[in-house]
Amino acid sequence: MERSFRDILKQRVLVCDGAMGTMLQARGLPGGHCSEEWNLSHPDVIRGIHKAYLDAGADIIETNSFGGNRYRLAFHNQADHLAELNEKAAHIAHEICPPGRWVGGSVGPTGEFLQPMGALTFDQLKAAFSEQITALLHGGVDLIVVETMSDPQEGRAAIEAARDLDADIPILASMTFEKKPTGYRTMMGVSPEQLPAVYQQAGADVIGANCGSGMDDMIAIVAILREHTDMPILAQANAGLPVTEEGRVIYKETPEERAAAVEKILKSGVNILGGCCGTTPAHIAATSQVVRAFNRGH
Repeated sequence: MERSFRDILKQRVLVCDGAMGTMLQARGLPGGHCSEEWNLSHPDVIRGIHKAYLDAGADIIETNSFGGNRYRLAFHNQADHLAELNEKAAHIAHEICPPGRWVGGSVGPTGEFLQPMGALTFDQLKAAFSEQITALLHGGVDLIVVETMSDPQEGRAAIEAARDLDADIPILASMTFEKKPTGYRTMMGVSPEQLPAVYQQAGADVIGANCGSGMDDMIAIVAILREHTDMPILAQANAGLPVTEEGRVIYKETPEERAAAVEKILKSGVNILGGCCGTTPAHIAATSQVVRAFNRGH
């Protein structure tokens, strides 16, 4: 499975799924509730979201485990269920994922800071990620997806934890950049130019960007990354910037707008395209249609 993923990635652009969190909110997940808990209490909802993305043409679906580390789960009083929640997330996705497509184990940030800004050491971070990734591997994930990182050292801790646990599993790793007066930066001030060296050395197979804002910025970020690496690049943009209407957060980018932007980002040298906050199966269907036409032409 791992070899076939790497081989296929050399042959064509792959499509990843879209948002999980905003999809769950649309299906009734209360604000502030632990989304990973729904792996146990609402597995059919999670399964339905995965199926919708697969039906839309996604090659990769990500587990509902973004906040499945001990620190985020402790905030929801769910840390004692860490192994169960992550394994269940992997099982739900794995049962519905057909041959020739892949389940990525989603690993997000802890919400904590490394010393000296925070209390955690690098080894403590790595141990927390190792705990989560062990459970995802037990659940049968095909890939590890380290995402939405702001501190490259936190990302490195997750990548190294995954690589220590499985020497062969493909690892996709992305950071979140926003446009600043000085250019694109993460919350911790890291630029896209700095990303490739850190993540490649840590053991990632694919690097990239996710979340942040919309496709216009993502196109620019991918172009910068491509100037600094020959590694495969992943891009998962939000459905534009969120706006609040009548107390609800809304992402206004349409699937048609996403399709037009996909045509542009493919020329920047991206290798895996998906969506983040606000994207839906309709956005992924639009993405898939353009990507498949592109692959046929190349």
